[in-house]
Amino acid sequence: MTTRSLIIDCDPGVDDAIAILLALASPSEFDLLGITTVAGNVPLALTQMNARKICQLAGVLMIPVFAGCPRPLLQPLVTAEEVHGGTGLQGADLPEPHMPLQPQHGVDFLIEQLMHAKAPITLAMLGPLTNLAVALIKQPAIVNNIAEVVMMGGSVTHGNVTPSAEFNCYVDPHAAKVVFEAGAKLTMIGLDVTYTVLTTPARLAQIRDIGTPVAIAAAGMLAFYGVEEATRLGMAGSPLHDPCVIAYLLQPDLFRGQDAYVEVEISSPLTLGRTVVDAGKVLDQPANAYVIRTADADGFYQLLIEGLKQL
Repeated sequence: MTTRSLIIDCDPGVDDAIAILLALASPSEFDLLGITTVAGNVPLALTQMNARKICQLAGVLMIPVFAGCPRPLLQPLVTAEEVHGGTGLQGADLPEPHMPLQPQHGVDFLIEQLMHAKAPITLAMLGPLTNLAVALIKQPAIVNNIAEVVMMGGSVTHGNVTPSAEFNCYVDPHAAKVVFEAGAKLTMIGLDVTYTVLTTPARLAQIRDIGTPVAIAAAGMLAFYGVEEATRLGMAGSPLHDPCVIAYLLQPDLFRGQDAYVEVEISSPLTLGRTVVDAGKVLDQPANAYVIRTADADGFYQLLIEGLKQL
């Protein structure tokens, strides 16, 4: 397998943290150029710190971490401490990071890397799309050096922060609209998929039984993460959203999807942030995304567990 040049943009957040760990466990597959952070699950001051905490937990200290945008393009910031805890990493008592935060702004790092890359770079987008949208607005030419944008966000059917909208697209719908309209190769992994990838008690026990400090911390976070939602919806475990992006890049045969035209709603208060997926090809519009529709949950957790064993 050819090593893929990768930048992770994220808002850690428990599921972001698990996604980062899975990427760090795969150095032969990814040349991880850096991690950019954005406000989302928790404010920017915590997301950038949490990204460094996770790298430090994994013993990978050479990956540069950058702080990006502290708020959405046009809206006030909405966060999700009720899901991720007050620190964003509830369930793991991680020390303050001693690896430094890079002085460069995350948006400028994205632009610099994409403008000067010798080969196109894959972008794993795990949070609100603010950083990438600002980068595309500031320097539209970067789209020519994006190999693929793989994002966790949106939904074909339903939302999780409103009846219509998934959290990442709801937090910054205007940024999502910019990204969907940019012309980059785009893969969307939404709630219809991630709600089938559940951390059941048996899967959680498998992670805990690895017994390493990384696995114990991961199990601690996952034991807290999403429990209220799983209970409210009667699910067998909590959905694990963001690691699906890394799993797709590592093992795309675990996922199935379709090319479709997707538009992001930015006008209606009732459906703000909804990703309107033309799965039935009703509109006379060319597809602008590959929309993942199903995932092999057992295969996903096997990949995740094997990855955590490497750290």
